[in-house]
Amino acid sequence: MATTEFKAALIQVATERGISAEDVIESIKSALISAYKKDYGADLTEEQIEEITVIVDPDTGEAKIIKDKKDVTPPGFGRIAAQTAKQVILQKIRESEKKVLFDEFKDKIGILITGQIFRIENGLIILDIGKAQGVLPQSEQVENEHYRINQRLKVYVKDVRTGPRGTEVILSRSDAELVRRLFEQEVPEVSSGVVEIKAIAREAGSRTKIAVSSNDAKIDPVGSCVGQKGVRVQAIISELFGEKIDIIPFSASIEKYIAAALSPARVTGVEIIEDENRAVVSVPEDQQSLAIGREGQNARLANKLTKWKIDIKGTKGVFDTTEDTSSQSTENRDVVGVWDAAIEKVNKQLEDSAKTTEEKIQENTESEKTESTQ
Repeated sequence: MATTEFKAALIQVATERGISAEDVIESIKSALISAYKKDYGADLTEEQIEEITVIVDPDTGEAKIIKDKKDVTPPGFGRIAAQTAKQVILQKIRESEKKVLFDEFKDKIGILITGQIFRIENGLIILDIGKAQGVLPQSEQVENEHYRINQRLKVYVKDVRTGPRGTEVILSRSDAELVRRLFEQEVPEVSSGVVEIKAIAREAGSRTKIAVSSNDAKIDPVGSCVGQKGVRVQAIISELFGEKIDIIPFSASIEKYIAAALSPARVTGVEIIEDENRAVVSVPEDQQSLAIGREGQNARLANKLTKWKIDIKGTKGVFDTTEDTSSQSTENRDVVGVWDAAIEKVNKQLEDSAKTTEEKIQENTESEKTESTQ
């Protein structure tokens, strides 16, 4: 390596990569001692090798082997020194690039980014996300989503790792937090903090329930998330390839919260069993199937959303959300503590604010049609 090349390389890594020249030179010294030991140290003891030092001229890159204060540099060692210096500098550059990428994407864990699929291999989806490689493993994919080369996807950054292939960014399409980030992106009231997403329960690719509240009494949290003519929630549904989304109002009253979580079913009573963290919910006979949902999904998501075990009681029997859908009990249980005068009030609130997404969209659309004809 010529004199100007060596110094220019040191300056380059120092200014462009943030690696000090002293650090590079110390790494070169360590590498040269290893090279000397390998090629010329067969007849030396460990103690003698430990006494060897290396001097590297920072201007010329010339290296000398010093032992007992004497220059014992073997003939031809300069060529080895030059090759070693090149390798060390290149290695330092690669390490620096890895660290920069790792630090950059580590700060992006938990956010939403957009990538483009450029390779599919062994079940892994590899996305171009800029400087790094994004990996969508099978465990983070949605079963009924179909991925193709050049497809653009919004993905949730779940983790960042360093490996033999460099910095790998682990992405997710199935994480419930992806839905949260999509609402933050589409709904200004959510991104500003006026509307808060209190909980999310998701079965990726099929259905999601979210509970929302408002920090402003004038702002309807459900309506804000649905948007005019449903445009906001429809944008999210489209991004999730048709996944159904139920938006319900959060309530500090666990009875109201559980009743809303079971929407679109109409609830007539809720009994809270505190010591078991369990709720027994009464529904009319014609609402029991709706409350349970297909293969128990509606009840299961309500259970996940509220963090309460929910038994749904109708004339057909009791459905336990903690059990498999095939193990429904036909046992009749009396429900104590059913709301009395409050039942009608709660149901009216649910009709006004806890409608399913589809009902809310239809209501908004019909309202605008009426206004336009006046």
